[in-house]
Amino acid sequence: MIDKERVKKVLEEIRPALQADGGDIDFVGVSDKVVKVRLKGACGTCPSALITLKMGVEARLKEEIPEVECVEAV
Repeated sequence: MIDKERVKKVLEEIRPALQADGGDIDFVGVSDKVVKVRLKGACGTCPSALITLKMGVEARLKEEIPEVECVEAV
């Protein structure tokens, strides 16, 4: 079981980088080993949002919380 508080803590560490580019991220929930987030602002409409999600957010979460299999935008 993935600890939601750990996920939220990692997302808080990532948030300033997203906000610097005019975006933001919200934690939506965890289903099995999948973390669900909502990209907002510039990150919600950016053509590079999928790269940010997979190479940035997902990679960092997997590094900090090995139980995470993937991150999905909802």
